Formats: sequence, C-alpha cells, structure tokens
Amino acid sequence: MSGASKPAAARRKPPDMSTPFEVETGEVTLSGHVAGPEKAPVVLLIHGYPDDSTVWDGVVADLAADHRVITYDVRGAGASTAPAGQRGYHLGRLMADLAAVIEAQVPDGARVHLVGHDWGSIQGWQALVDSRTRHRIASYTSVSGPSLDLAFGAMSERLRARKLAALPPMLGQMLRSWYIFAFHVPAFAPLVWRAGAAHLWPRLLRRTDGIEVAPRAGQLADALRGINLYRANFREKALAPRPATIEQPVQLLVPRNDPFVSPAVFDDLATRVPHLVREDIESGHWLPLKDPALLAARVRRFVAHVDGGRDCGALVHGRRLAARKTAGAGPLAGRLALVTGAGSGIGRATAIALAGKGADIVATDIDKAAAERTATLARLVGVEAHARVVDVSDAGAMAALADWTDDVLGGIDILVNNAGIGMAGDFLDTRIEDWRRVLDVNLWGVIHGARLFGARMAARQSGGHIVNVASAAAFMPARGLSAYAATKSAVLTMTTCLRAELADQGIGVSAICPGIIDTGITDRTTFVGASAETQDRKRAAASRLYARRALTAEAVADQILAAILKNEPVALVGLEAVIGNLLGRVSPALMRRLAGADLMPK
Repeated sequence: MSGASKPAAARRKPPDMSTPFEVETGEVTLSGHVAGPEKAPVVLLIHGYPDDSTVWDGVVADLAADHRVITYDVRGAGASTAPAGQRGYHLGRLMADLAAVIEAQVPDGARVHLVGHDWGSIQGWQALVDSRTRHRIASYTSVSGPSLDLAFGAMSERLRARKLAALPPMLGQMLRSWYIFAFHVPAFAPLVWRAGAAHLWPRLLRRTDGIEVAPRAGQLADALRGINLYRANFREKALAPRPATIEQPVQLLVPRNDPFVSPAVFDDLATRVPHLVREDIESGHWLPLKDPALLAARVRRFVAHVDGGRDCGALVHGRRLAARKTAGAGPLAGRLALVTGAGSGIGRATAIALAGKGADIVATDIDKAAAERTATLARLVGVEAHARVVDVSDAGAMAALADWTDDVLGGIDILVNNAGIGMAGDFLDTRIEDWRRVLDVNLWGVIHGARLFGARMAARQSGGHIVNVASAAAFMPARGLSAYAATKSAVLTMTTCLRAELADQGIGVSAICPGIIDTGITDRTTFVGASAETQDRKRAAASRLYARRALTAEAVADQILAAILKNEPVALVGLEAVIGNLLGRVSPALMRRLAGADLMPK
C-alpha cells in the first residue's frame, strides 16, 4: 500500500483458540486477534509503547473464558503496517484505526468495553470523546496513561489560578516524564534504542517490575517507529488542550510504583468524569505483564457492573477514592481508616487526626455511645464516618466486622489496633482469669485485627498500613507490670515481624510506644490482688500522676499519623519512652536495676 512499510518482526503465536484478522484503514493494515465466545460481552484491549499486542496475552487467556476479547497491533507496531511519516501517528489517525477495528469485529452497532495501557490508555481516553468512537464504548478501564486533554487542561488551570500546592506534583510528573522531552530531541532517542536499549529491554523490565520476558524480535523496530506517537501529539495537546466531560463509566487502575506516571496526575478527574471508579494498586507500570490475573479480574468485575448493575463494596471504595482525590486534598483523602478503642483517649484522638488528613473513619469501641460520638466528631471535619460496636477479643465479632467493611465499604486502607486495657499488680497476685482478660484484649485483639484486615489488604493488592499501639512498658520492665508489659512486648515484637512479612506487598506496619499519657485508661485499670476500695484509691493516684505528666492523647495521635505517612517502624511518644528505649540498648543491667523500684500507686 502507498506509504506503508511492513515490520520486520514476525507475529507471535496467537493465544489458543484465537482467530486472526486484518483491517485496512487509511494507509495502513492492522493485524489483530479475537478470542472467546461470540455471544459474550466484548472487551477490546489497546497496547502501549514500545509494546505490541502480545503484552495482553496473559489477560486474554483469562478474560476469553467468558468474554469476547479483541486485540490488535496499533499502526507501526507488531504485525501491523506503518504510515510513511510522523503525522500518520496523530491521535486522529489512531481513532480512525480504532473505529475501523470496532466496525469490522463488532457488528450491528454493539458497544465494547475498552481497556488501554500506557499509550493505549491515552488512545482510550481520546476514544471516549471522539465522534467516531464514543458511541461504541460501554465502559473504559485505564492503566498507566492519562487523558492528554484532561491532564494538560488541569495543569493550565492550576497555573492560571496560581495554586502553589499543585506545583510539587506537577514538577514530580515532569521529572518522571524526562523521556518524553528526550524523544523530541532529533536523533537522540533512535540513537539510544539502536545503541542497545532494545536489546536490554527485558533486563529493564526485570529490574523495574520484576517481570521475566523473552526478547522480542520486533522490539527495536516498534520502539523506533513509536517515537512518532509522542512527537505527533504531545506538543499540540500541551499548547491547546481541549478538556471535555466524559459520560461513559471509567475504571481507573493506578499503579503506585509506576516510574513514568505519577498517581497525582489522576487527581481531580471526578470533576470531568462523573462516573469514575479509582483503585490504586501496589504494582509497577507494566501491570498487564506483572499481574494479568488481577487486571482481568478488575475488568471482569467492572464489565459485570456496567452491563448487569452488579455493585460491590470494592466499587463503592473506588467511587469514594475517585471523588476525594482532588488537588489540595489531604494526603489520606479517599482512604478508609478503622480505629479500635476509638470511643475515648488515644483512639478518639487518632480517629479525628486521620479525618483531618482526609481519611474516612470507622470508629469501633465496646461502648456504642462513645463510638458514635467519635464518628460524629469525625464528620464535623467533612469526612464520612461510621460507628461499630465490637469487642476486639471476640474473634467472631472481629471477623464479622472485617466482612462488613469489605461488603459495604470495600475494605479498609488503614488499621489502628488501639483497643487495650490497663493491669497492674504483683505477678503472684495475678489470677488466670486476669491473664486471660489482658491477653485477650491487649494481644489477641491486635492479632485478630492484624490477621483479618491484613489478609484482606494483601488480597486486594492495594497496599495499606497497620498501626499497633504497644507501650513504653514493652521495653521498660517494672515491678507490678508483668502482665501488662508482657502483652505490650508481644505486640511490639509481633509488629516488627509483621512489618518484614508484609513489606513486599506494599503494606506498612508500625508500632507506637507511648510513655505516660493522660487518658482515661488509669480510671479503668485493674489492680490485681486489691480490694475494690484499694483499687479506687490506686486509680485516683495513678490518674493524678498521669495528669501531672500532661502528655495528651493528641500527642500520640500525631505520632500515629506521622508513622502512617512516613511508614515508620516504631514511634516513641514521650521523653520517658525515648530514654527507656535508649537505656535498654545501652545498659540492660541498669534497666534491670530500675525495674526493681516500686513505683506503683499506693
């Protein structure tokens, strides 16, 4: 054909049971495959740069069991032919290609569910507003590629409004996009690809995403031609963006560890995309290769929702995240945090502090009225808040709570295991029932929370954070605190182990070790081996001591917040906690001597 050139690379062996096709459009011939049942919902996948449609093979193998799946090599890639010049890669030509593929493979005006990755995602956004394609698209799933019109439009708007808070994310994305600037330097990018980048491509994917891929014969040719995608479109869109409202349902999958596209690029989209679902995923740029099963599952769920009205907690979570993620919103905007023991003290202060940073709240406590009061205070900040009654020592009740958060709210992103009780008195006076009670709440409550919610965080692959509230007593032995200190030492050690286990899944785990904090815990502390009258006297004395220390629950909440935002392993709250931790490391013998001092209230 006139002006067209045939790529040197041979087409790979197509997925099992797929049917090849060719479509002529303008000056090129597109090569593709279709797989899956003819009467099933149609899913069309568009690949990015410098890939061809083989990037979708794992996704196709999964989706084709119950969907009609179409893939094709975009112009200039894989087995499709290439246009003669740079203008042949303009988005207008790419939209004509997409329209031709849909018309040829999906007759009778039926609509398709579009999925795009990288440059395929950029094309997908354009297809939602292009007059040739928008009426044929039932839904869109975007992975690692923004709408150029919406992204550049938002950037221009923020610059005109002189929004200083928007500058750091914009500069961050510019740094990630260094290669786009390089692609516009004459001869530079082709020289790099020819000098060995194409040969090293599998090694780069192994390093950035942990993906093992075989070398592809057409990698160099696809990379060289695909540079024109950037040169033909970016300058035009940057200088004259045309943002428009998008009416189709859109599912936005945002890999948190993408080195090329910042998650912040997708903030504020809900203003232009009213039917938007967003999920931030603990993965890198090449999600179709890294975890095709996860991507196929998200597409399957979204198609079922759009076609059949099937809603679920995960989509509720996604709508909340999309709506809350706006420029200037708090760093935890759209995240859902659950705090145990939130009815008072450290728990209540933490729930309100998290709400102040944009997180929605689930406040749990054994006291219903106290939990509801905390939820009411959180709502005053402007977030969504729920109150639930739960006894953290009850494994069944905690499992039911975890199921409820999944089914109704889509799962939590932050867990603060704060619920605990105080216990003091001599070891020999501590009865079996006393041990069971303090272990059930202080240790088993943390175990139940971390196990149940941690497993759900890991399964969702969206990252998260778990905070376990221990105590300075975990590393400061003292007479009269054997039971309490044992539980807090166990919490601290378990937290350290759990942090190591969950790090690879993007889940942070932090231990908080407060010193003497003025909360209501002393009013409820059990002094074992003492009469009711003596317990009341000791509680009053302990409360006076803690009040004189004047270290508040809000100070602990601030440290919890910092631990979440900075992913800190341990936070020590109070000078006594810092000194005690230091002495325990420098002079364990001195700590043992100090432990002999009788500091219990009389």
